[in-house]
Amino acid sequence: MTQGVRSSQVCILGSAEPGSPAYDLAAAAGERLAALGVTLISGCGSPATRVAAERAVQAGGQVVSITPQDQMPSSDWPATVVIPCGMGDARNLLMALAGDACIVIGGRAGTISEVCLAWLHKRPLLPLVGCGGWSDRLPSNPPDERRNSPILPWASIAELERQLSHLELIPAV
Repeated sequence: MTQGVRSSQVCILGSAEPGSPAYDLAAAAGERLAALGVTLISGCGSPATRVAAERAVQAGGQVVSITPQDQMPSSDWPATVVIPCGMGDARNLLMALAGDACIVIGGRAGTISEVCLAWLHKRPLLPLVGCGGWSDRLPSNPPDERRNSPILPWASIAELERQLSHLELIPAV
């Protein structure tokens, strides 16, 4: 667990549609992270990352949303802190760097770019497996051969907690 005043920060990357198991796990992950006192970093751009942020806020957690546009979103945006960066897709670097680790759920091209940036900057990756999407392939197909950071797969909230504990981002479970 991180010492001092700053709580652990975990970035949630990816995409999954409502009604899918990955979407449901994204929601449960957001709620659980809030309960554990972990700050969630989310762009809230996909249904999965948005529901994770919504659930974390509803559970009383801290959510930082880094948005690609230069304008503040509406007041009902699911975040406690909003950072409109005005950088478009270059925002992906901020997303990759903002977490002590990055949860990866499903994903498309934007997710792949965030994952590669996180990998280059040695951020641990926690891909959801067993629900389809790009995150399923990440444990056996890392961005390159360098082994820059751990890739710690999870398929349930209990497994996600164990991986976060292994990284010392939450107390031992």
